[in-house]
Amino acid sequence: MKFKDILRELRQEKHLTQAQLAKELNVSLSIVNKWENEKKNPSVDTLIILSKYFKVTVDYLLGLEN
Repeated sequence: MKFKDILRELRQEKHLTQAQLAKELNVSLSIVNKWENEKKNPSVDTLIILSKYFKVTVDYLLGLEN
């Protein structure tokens, strides 16, 4: 799976909209939308924040492990 699919799945498992996730991470809604539509990739720092928020590894977010 690709990052965009993994992010969407994790977000939906927490019953969050893109806007709610953006607020939780203190980023704009357009950024979350761009991540989920492969128009932009998160920075390394953001990947770490996402991994801590969702309690998964960065490797998992990147689709490198199950």
